[in-house]
Amino acid sequence: MARRRKSLWKGAVAGLAGGLVASWVMTEAQTGMEAIAKKLQQNRKSSSPDSEHKKNEQPEGSEDATVKTAKRLSHTFLHRSLNSNEKEKAGPIVHYAFGTLIGGIYGATAENVPQIKSGYGLPFGAAIFVGADEIAVPALGLSPKSFSETEPQEHAYALLSHFVYGATAEIVRRRVRAWL
Repeated sequence: MARRRKSLWKGAVAGLAGGLVASWVMTEAQTGMEAIAKKLQQNRKSSSPDSEHKKNEQPEGSEDATVKTAKRLSHTFLHRSLNSNEKEKAGPIVHYAFGTLIGGIYGATAENVPQIKSGYGLPFGAAIFVGADEIAVPALGLSPKSFSETEPQEHAYALLSHFVYGATAEIVRRRVRAWL
């Protein structure tokens, strides 16, 4: 079997493609997991009428980290606030841009550090979970400040989501890189 030559740009392109597709798959997986959680919660409520907990629902007026990031970027670069329609579009744009960019960095790195590809992207997904969700997002004030301020099931949900992202990014990266 012929050995493929290392190419930083081909690795980056393959990683960008992987990151973009993985961002979409992650979003779809989250939608599915939220629907399952909602259904389970409804079943629990119907079997236990005394229980009126509203876990996993964001408080009225709260925004996720991608929308908060978009608002900050708008203030910094456009010197204005986003209206509600712009916020609705900007959150997913931030999510896809971040996921695509991280995928590109991953793909470029994979060209020279083959160990990063081990585990079919699961360690990569876990690293993004820890680095972004658990460290950067709280440090930037985009979510609760401490680990303990977030419900354990939310951490598990986010980790699982990032496993989906990492595995998808690696599968797509491999296929695109083989094509290039």
